Amino acid sequence: MKNVRHITLPEGFVAAGVKCGIKTSGKEDLAIIVGLRKVSAALLTTTNQVIGEPVRWCRQVLPEGCGSIRGIVINAGVSNVCTGRKGFKDAQAMAAQTAALVGARQDEILVASTGIIGHPLPMGNIRRGIAQAAAQLGRSDDSSVLRAIMTTDTREKSAVAQVRIAGRKVTVAGMVKGAGMMAPSLATMLCVLTTDALVAPPLLRKLFRPAVAASLNAVTVDSDMSTSDTAVILASGASGAKIVAGSASEKKFAAALGQVLTSLAMAIARDGEGATKLIEITLAGAASDAQARAAAMSVANSPLFKCAVHGGDPNWGRILCALGKSPAKVQAEKTVVKIGGAAVFVRGRPAGFNLKKVRAHLQGPTVLIDVNLGLGKGRFRAYTCDLSREYITINADYHT
Repeated sequence: MKNVRHITLPEGFVAAGVKCGIKTSGKEDLAIIVGLRKVSAALLTTTNQVIGEPVRWCRQVLPEGCGSIRGIVINAGVSNVCTGRKGFKDAQAMAAQTAALVGARQDEILVASTGIIGHPLPMGNIRRGIAQAAAQLGRSDDSSVLRAIMTTDTREKSAVAQVRIAGRKVTVAGMVKGAGMMAPSLATMLCVLTTDALVAPPLLRKLFRPAVAASLNAVTVDSDMSTSDTAVILASGASGAKIVAGSASEKKFAAALGQVLTSLAMAIARDGEGATKLIEITLAGAASDAQARAAAMSVANSPLFKCAVHGGDPNWGRILCALGKSPAKVQAEKTVVKIGGAAVFVRGRPAGFNLKKVRAHLQGPTVLIDVNLGLGKGRFRAYTCDLSREYITINADYHT
């Protein structure tokens, strides 16, 4: 069988995903992604005040949010959150074992865990899984790596972009998990990106932060922020294409990075727990970008609005209500709202629109909401999904 490459498509990386019995489903649940040599890295983690022990470990490895490391080990099924000193030692042990098997130091390996909160890691299974994954590095199908980080996700999520810089092909690849407990910051997920561009760690972090702000941090499924959010980008430099600050190379690389992250963000929203529709909310005309973000996310997090979309109900009143409750400045008499390109509310008044056409748009797989507040140049785009009965079923039974 041909090895399908996703996360290892950029040169200089190997990866493997295995089944080691952490998940009761018997599916893949542990993965290792490492550089063949030390790589540049940039890290972003949750802003939740309650954090998982793997997040604590990652912040210790990269206290400045960037540096040179070897890679990351990830498990799904148990999140290692609220597990105290033992949980931290377990995260450290995961890094130490992985490091020993790939010829690195333990402080060169990041750790990420996702799953149920409050349960101790089954370290016997974890140790076996790390040994199995390390033995398969470079020989495993990358799809198994994608599956190994999933929890309630219904599908694998990956994206790739390629660009030529200084005559050399540069690849940016990414994978993400996330379907529920999703709200900035970060939108709840584990995300790993790899690239063969040659980027110094400080510049990598400088480029990574705004790219995440416009993508992963623009996603919400249910307004609940995770304790385990971790997003990391690893740059091997194997292409030989150097990214120089302030140059055309920086712009090209930033565009490719943004393309991959936006694709991953949309994949998260489309696969939200119980979701049947991806919803894109484009907010323009706000007094500032920050106010545009606040207004867009208020709509994206509105249960009433999301239920209306699920039912195919063009109830634009719920959009106005959500806009008005946000901290952003909103004046109904200056606001225009469109659903699927059709104006439904124009500057203080309902607009005459083709009800059949708008309902048909709401029944489709992607719902487009455009809002112009008419107050300035602030813009933001949020990604969310509809709220269905299935979401309640999934989360009512999640722990058991």
